[in-house]
Amino acid sequence: MDLVLNALRAAADPTRLRILAVLESGELTVSELVAILGQSQPRISRHLKILVDAGLLARFREGSWVFHRLNSEGGNLSPARRIVAMIPKDDSLRAQDTGRLKEIEVGRARAAEAYFAKYAPEWDRLRQLDVDEEAVANAVREMMPLVKTQRLLDLGTGTGRMLQVLGPDVGEAFGVDRSHEMLAVARANLKHWGLENCQLRQADILSLPLPYGTFDAVVLHQVLHFLERPWAALEEAQRMLSPGGRLLVVDLAPHDQEELREKHAHRRLGFTDEEVREWLADQGLTCETIRHLKPGALGVTLWVARRNAQAAI
Repeated sequence: MDLVLNALRAAADPTRLRILAVLESGELTVSELVAILGQSQPRISRHLKILVDAGLLARFREGSWVFHRLNSEGGNLSPARRIVAMIPKDDSLRAQDTGRLKEIEVGRARAAEAYFAKYAPEWDRLRQLDVDEEAVANAVREMMPLVKTQRLLDLGTGTGRMLQVLGPDVGEAFGVDRSHEMLAVARANLKHWGLENCQLRQADILSLPLPYGTFDAVVLHQVLHFLERPWAALEEAQRMLSPGGRLLVVDLAPHDQEELREKHAHRRLGFTDEEVREWLADQGLTCETIRHLKPGALGVTLWVARRNAQAAI
């Protein structure tokens, strides 16, 4: 009873209700919430502390950035989500905040697209950073053995690196990316590599124009750290998998190289095993294998998960 009362007391403020509503769609930094709500940082920080103390929000730090998200323990039945569900969708303030959130997301997406377009010709060199790409490729082949009867989907294919690594082993492979410039480089690469079984599609990896449940393997290679909502990519990947199909996620381990946000459009500074495993479980995916590679200053983690036969598409 005390937990419920504390949650209701904490939410009993217009600004705090607005914060809960805007965080329904994902995680945001303090500065982003300041821009959306149009209030001072000290005031927003005070409201956030009250909501965190009441268990309605979860707070975590990545380098110099501090993110907040709804505390979703209990899924849709969590106190935070129940309170948000009571806020009218057509409330004028909520609509205003949602509009400002969309502006921030659109601006960030445009900046990322401009970055990818600018650096597409030298993307393979830039992507390596301080990571041994050959070590990663060898680990990918070991952890994701494929055969000619299988179909592969590479989400956020970029210049087609994972198609080069895994494409020769499958009967058919698709690479998807939003960047026209990246795909232009990938097409030239596929021709050079002689991978006639590989095709490319320009599309948003969060809304794929492909039939669900038709791929034996899906790969997300160094993609999640660019995304606003990494878990949304895992959700779409799960839909693409056939029953018993496998998902391979390759991404950076947690690090403190802040310059990657400004110089290379990174949204997140790597991921822990715990958060990726939790996101996979939320999609009905069982994490079977985790491997850590530490070839340089930036560590790389590979997660392999399998779609449960009974998981809904």
